[in-house]
Amino acid sequence: MATSISSILFGISASTSSASLDKLRGFRNVSALINSENPFGLKVVSSPHHIHAASQRFPSRNLFRVRATVLQEDEEKVVVGESFQPKRYPENGGGGHNGEPPETSSSGGLEKLVIKIEQSINIFLTDSVIKILDTLYHDRDYARFFVLETIARVPYFAFMSVLHMYESFGWWRRADYLKVHFAESWNEMHHLLIMEELGGNAWWFDRFLAQHIAVFYYFMTVFMYILSPRMAYHFSECVESHAFETYDKFIKEKGEELKKLPASEVAVKYYTEGDLYLFDEFQTARLPNTRRPKIENMYDVFLNIRDDEAEHCKTMKACQTHGGLRSPHSYADDACEEEG
Repeated sequence: MATSISSILFGISASTSSASLDKLRGFRNVSALINSENPFGLKVVSSPHHIHAASQRFPSRNLFRVRATVLQEDEEKVVVGESFQPKRYPENGGGGHNGEPPETSSSGGLEKLVIKIEQSINIFLTDSVIKILDTLYHDRDYARFFVLETIARVPYFAFMSVLHMYESFGWWRRADYLKVHFAESWNEMHHLLIMEELGGNAWWFDRFLAQHIAVFYYFMTVFMYILSPRMAYHFSECVESHAFETYDKFIKEKGEELKKLPASEVAVKYYTEGDLYLFDEFQTARLPNTRRPKIENMYDVFLNIRDDEAEHCKTMKACQTHGGLRSPHSYADDACEEEG
């Protein structure tokens, strides 16, 4: 029963999302960029010529609008994938009235109703959590960040749990999804370690609240992911978008103060030392080795945490297209295979 429901709703997600793919700038050959394996085990093999062409085009993709303000002279502009605006549909780049999905042959009334319900629930839940955090943590930034990062890790655990179940039963196997989601959880874990280093978990109440919200959030996300992966990914995008806005506001208000504080040891090790494979892995809108942060003070630390949240938004946006996620390292692998 769970299999059929998941497959049907995944099909709805695929048909709805495909209606807006043609409107994404610079993404005309998306079929050559995705691994075309579906939940029923059917595979569509792209030609080597298409794979090679896709790997060459990848660096020039510019799919997302600039949203962050430049905070220092040499800072790279941060781009956030805006799949939604409050009270509006996510596919608002294609000419639909007031942000609604454009009228196409594959976007019927039922599909539009399902999307509207999904988006409305996600926005309501996100706004509710934001109001609670605003009330409890309006003057305690590090404690708020600790709670936020504890919660932000949860959906990636939930996604991997369901994907492992599907893989065990032979229903749907996609290694790229597991790799990327693990890399995302690894990134969020280091954000959490940074907040703990700053004393964000000092109060028992903050730890109690964060942990209990996380448990509830996990089971809610598992259920949502089984019911509608598109909805679960969009909800995670809402959470990551709020995290981006929170850190962006914080560094604007406390930027000068943060520049005088020494950098977190956890941040220095994570962003600048050792093997950065997992750091590259969760940034699916970039080629590997194209982002190497500098960490000299706490301003740089929070700047890069904010930029990480922007990358999570882009990845969650890509996941809302069924089968549309690939590991950024797989493009280099395709290029090597083509050359070989």
